[in-house]
Amino acid sequence: MDTGTHVVMGITLGGLAITDPVVAQSTETAQCVLLATVIGSQAPDIDTILKMKSNALYIRNHRGITHSIPAVILWPLIIIAGIYPLFPDANLFHLWIWTFFAVFLHVFVDIFNSYGTQALRPFSKKWIALGWINTFDPIIFIIHSVGIVGWLFGGNPLKIFPLIYTILFFYYILRYLTKQSIFYSVQRMLPDAEKIIIAPTMYFFQWRIAVKGREYFYVARAYRQKIVVLDKFKRYPIPDTEVMKAAKKDSNISAFLSFSPIYRWEVKYFKGVTEVKFIDLRYRINDHYPFVAIVHLDEELNIINSYTGWIFDTKKLKRKLNSIPN
Repeated sequence: MDTGTHVVMGITLGGLAITDPVVAQSTETAQCVLLATVIGSQAPDIDTILKMKSNALYIRNHRGITHSIPAVILWPLIIIAGIYPLFPDANLFHLWIWTFFAVFLHVFVDIFNSYGTQALRPFSKKWIALGWINTFDPIIFIIHSVGIVGWLFGGNPLKIFPLIYTILFFYYILRYLTKQSIFYSVQRMLPDAEKIIIAPTMYFFQWRIAVKGREYFYVARAYRQKIVVLDKFKRYPIPDTEVMKAAKKDSNISAFLSFSPIYRWEVKYFKGVTEVKFIDLRYRINDHYPFVAIVHLDEELNIINSYTGWIFDTKKLKRKLNSIPN
């Protein structure tokens, strides 16, 4: 989920903690738990700072080790060590329970996004991405925000927050059933489909679809139960050429290939420069596929420069890759 949603989830979880009699009977424990749940709801995303180093490093590691089983165990201990001295009379055991729940909830809800997490590390490095909920879901954010406002204006947290989490439980079930219905519709529509990826959007009824067929890639949109194919690309295997071998050695390209399950590729030649480009087909925005990986090679197939990430502006790409002659 996005940062804002994790924040409101942390606050509502702190409100839910008041249903715990031990927390409710101690103002200091309640204050400490609220602070801990807000921090705990953010802590696993500390790996976002990797983006400052490089997009490739971020793509390979975001929601990786910081969302793993050891991390879920360690984060509460680190958080408590930092804030408990400020609330020495807080109940330590119940503080740990709710801090652990905040960290666990962060990792758990991230599983339902398209990006997913490596939540089973160190037992498995497989990415778990169920794709039921968009990274930012307005309905989830609004439900939490309304609950927080109601609490601030004197509402009973013992009624507000259990109701919020009950509504969310059924909302997640509804999203699952909706996605499954679309999945079966795609199967009927494209019987040659070998791999179907369905991703949510900010809009409740709209879903992104990318399909790998036997001969073609299909890019589609679903609105309610109506599915429209927007693009169709012939599938070509990546050739075993020296150009491709050189391109795959680049960190940006290798990071992209480790992350993207459905993509197409292009090779272009300029004066003295070869451009190899990989395009993720899961993200189509205004007839454009903005998530790409590009590498430029010289005549000896040495890497000149490269980039991976989101490109919505060709001028931005030219600034990052200035090796193509005018």
